[in-house]
Amino acid sequence: MIVRLYDDMFLQHGVPWHPENAQRLRAITERLHDDGLWHEMSPVEFEPATQEQLLRVHEEWYLDDLRDASQAGGEAWDTDTIATDRTWEVACLAAGACTAAAELVTVSPDTQALCLVRPPGHHALPTRAMGFCFLNNTALAVEAAVQSGAQRVAVFDCDVHHGNGVQDIFYNRGDVLYMSIHQTDLFPGTGTVDELGLDAGFGLNVNVPLPQGARAEHYRRAWEELFAPLTRRFAPDLIILDMGYDTHWRDPLGNMALCADAYHEITSQVLAAARESCAGRLQIILEGGYHAPSLARGVENTVLALLGEPLQEPDEPAPAGAPEQIRRVEEHLEHALGVHRERLGI
Repeated sequence: MIVRLYDDMFLQHGVPWHPENAQRLRAITERLHDDGLWHEMSPVEFEPATQEQLLRVHEEWYLDDLRDASQAGGEAWDTDTIATDRTWEVACLAAGACTAAAELVTVSPDTQALCLVRPPGHHALPTRAMGFCFLNNTALAVEAAVQSGAQRVAVFDCDVHHGNGVQDIFYNRGDVLYMSIHQTDLFPGTGTVDELGLDAGFGLNVNVPLPQGARAEHYRRAWEELFAPLTRRFAPDLIILDMGYDTHWRDPLGNMALCADAYHEITSQVLAAARESCAGRLQIILEGGYHAPSLARGVENTVLALLGEPLQEPDEPAPAGAPEQIRRVEEHLEHALGVHRERLGI
């Protein structure tokens, strides 16, 4: 069963000139309607996240500040993270969608949920909004899954930016495996190979930082040689895919060299891991992606992969990378894989 979680309310947050704007979701929903994929997924009703659910991740004083700032008309938390008068409502609804999906998938074998939500969440800290994010949708989904009976949850983050918020929240937890592949020289500047977790979480926080210009074959190697074996060994009850489409070569905020075809492959790989490890329980949460046409095509390919259908049409590949650039990517990948093989016994 494939379900979708979406609400037009998600269009109400933000300002039009910001890269994380409502047009992102409009482009996605229009494309999925046009190609008939929207109705291949069953809708799931959901409510805004409750205060009790939010407090599983965020501090009460921060929630009060965010609500008050939004209700007062908005506030710039930093130059990139701007709350408007509807942000509190929309962020709570997005968090509610992700918690509802986690609760459903945890108790429903062979179920995949696609959460088409905004604002995104993987940078949000317990006490701080940052990186376009206000509430940490992924962390809230993990906690909802645990409350619903999951003993172990794996998160794979393929956004071009490192999900520092998710990493920070679960850094010393033994029940959450966090895996990220991301660009090295971008915000927020975290996510090195040496950030392996602490205490019960040691070895359960695994980063593969790559320089700009990484292509689908590099992501494939990282998954096949590292992330898939780690997931298999961890044996999660649920996998959450933090799906960023800002690794597309046309995206204005990243410098990777994937085309939209790669998102079909990534989704297929993670879905196969979910079927092997946790009876097909997979939740996908929308993170980045700021070139609207590429984002929409990427989400289309994600849905096609969930349905077990092939690509409808190939995307234009990225221009060929310079040999020196490719060599640098491959050196970084080999280093990351080598470090993790030695330390983690993979």
